[in-house]
Amino acid sequence: MPKTKSKRIKKIFLVLFAVIAVTAIVSAVVNACMVNSLLKKGSSYNKVEIEEQLVPEKDENGNWAFTTDRDFKVMHLTDIHIGGGWMCYGRDKKALNAVATMITKEKPDLVIASGDIAYPVLVQAGTMNNYSGAKVFANLMESLGVYWSVTLGNHDSEPYSYFDREAVSEFYSNENYKYCLYQAGPEDVDGYGNHIIEVKNSEGIITQAMVLIDSQAYVDDSIITSLKGTYDNIHDNQVEWYEAEIRRMDDENKKIDKMADTVKTQAFFHIPLVELSDAWKEFEENDFKDTEDFKYIDGIIGEGGRRVFCGFGEDGLFEKMLELGSTKAMHHGHDHYNNLTAEYKGITFSYGYSIDYLAYIGIAEEGSQRGCTMITCKPDSTFTIDKYNYYSDRYDIDGFTREDATMQFEDVKYQVEE
Repeated sequence: MPKTKSKRIKKIFLVLFAVIAVTAIVSAVVNACMVNSLLKKGSSYNKVEIEEQLVPEKDENGNWAFTTDRDFKVMHLTDIHIGGGWMCYGRDKKALNAVATMITKEKPDLVIASGDIAYPVLVQAGTMNNYSGAKVFANLMESLGVYWSVTLGNHDSEPYSYFDREAVSEFYSNENYKYCLYQAGPEDVDGYGNHIIEVKNSEGIITQAMVLIDSQAYVDDSIITSLKGTYDNIHDNQVEWYEAEIRRMDDENKKIDKMADTVKTQAFFHIPLVELSDAWKEFEENDFKDTEDFKYIDGIIGEGGRRVFCGFGEDGLFEKMLELGSTKAMHHGHDHYNNLTAEYKGITFSYGYSIDYLAYIGIAEEGSQRGCTMITCKPDSTFTIDKYNYYSDRYDIDGFTREDATMQFEDVKYQVEE
């Protein structure tokens, strides 16, 4: 090869390298500015005024526990999808505003976000830094002054994102977050964030417990698997941990009242169980009429393709729930256009409304799927589930301007999309 041609090729490579390096530096600086701006926006919201706000304490087992003889209100949020980069700044602001508006209105005792808080996808967010979305959400929740916790979703730690699942778990375990009740969970149990939040009455009886479980992410850590959406399942030792925790709480209640019923619990995780897919197929095959096992309550399955994007394997959690008789409802997300609530074999499956303005193409311009779920836990261990759309009149409140207030939503009681 002639020396002049060789020099020309080297020069082209040097120029390309310089362009890439400058682009990376500029992008990093701009992304840092965007995150700082989002942090300022989150800090601009007033602390939520909750009359006689309940303050949890850690019990002898290291679990956070609230004590009350009144109704206990839990807000379930899911799929917030904060990108934290220069490509999604406007949509991230709308996501923060939606969360802040609904929390300010509902004044929950506890907020649980069931995964995909962050969305570090370079081609949509402009960054692969998954700390950015987590930091922005945590800052907002601390500014609102409402107790909160999270379960991790598949996007919270992508194979290509800057920080792995353990690092994200360590982030949420930060003791500087006064209102965060997240715990990483036992080291000998798979996943991060397997933990319990209890509600007790003044006699010390656990009237309801929130069981937060890591539904994992992908079946392996390859980028190809994540792109294909080959999702993992809850692992066997997590099911064993779940059973041990239910039996422990049962024993604690029976020490106080020998006649106490099985402790009542609600489960929270990101990826729905395969049993929900089975249940929906049963409903479809029965011409969308209730069956002996499946009872439709409300909401829709709006996802195309697989309809319910559960894990690709089997796990024993649902069978163990049926065996123990403790968990009466499961709350999950992951499928942004699904907001179905249904009962299957006596257990309620409840999709949370998504917040997502970013991940699904065109979803920022849609409104029927965006909102929150309110779970009211009664002192007698019963509960109610109510879902509220963000664009309903319910959230026309003083001091808040919905940045996409022209959005319309269709209040559909039942709908199956072809």
